[in-house]
Amino acid sequence: MVSPADMRHALGGFATGLAAVAAEIDGDIIGMPVNSLQSVSLDPPLVSLSFAHTSTTWPVLRRAPRWGISVLSEDMMSTAHDLRRAADERFSGLPVYVAKGAAFLRGALTRISAAPRSEMEAGDHTLVILDVLELERDESLTPLVFFNSRIRTLAG
Repeated sequence: MVSPADMRHALGGFATGLAAVAAEIDGDIIGMPVNSLQSVSLDPPLVSLSFAHTSTTWPVLRRAPRWGISVLSEDMMSTAHDLRRAADERFSGLPVYVAKGAAFLRGALTRISAAPRSEMEAGDHTLVILDVLELERDESLTPLVFFNSRIRTLAG
C-alpha cells in the first residue's frame, strides 16, 4: 500500500514550476500558489490545475469565470513565500493587476488567462481543465522550481 507520505517523498524528486492562480471576485483578489500546472492540449489550448478538497480558497475561486495564472520567475522568491500567508493576506502588498477579471502578478515569467472548462474528483483533489484564452511569456526570465519540498532556482 502506498501512503500519502510515500507519495510526497517519491514525487518530491520531480521538480515542478511554481505559479499563482487568482481572480478578482467581488472586488477582492482571490487565489493561491499552485505547483500542479500542466499542459494538457495544444489544440485546443488546455491546461490543468488541481485543488485539495481541504482548501478554503478553492470554493471561492471556482465562482470566477476567468482566472489568471502567473508562473513565478526566480526574481519572485519573496513573492512565493508571501503566497503562503493566510488567504485574506496572501496578495496584500504584492504587485497585482486585473484584466477581464483574471488577476496576475507583475514580474511573472508567464501569464495565462484561462476559463474553467470541466472538473472531476481525483482522490483528495479536484482536477480542473481550463481553456487557455490568452498567454504571454517573458523569455528574459527564468523560473522558480519546487523540488524536495523547497523553493529553488534552477541554479540551486
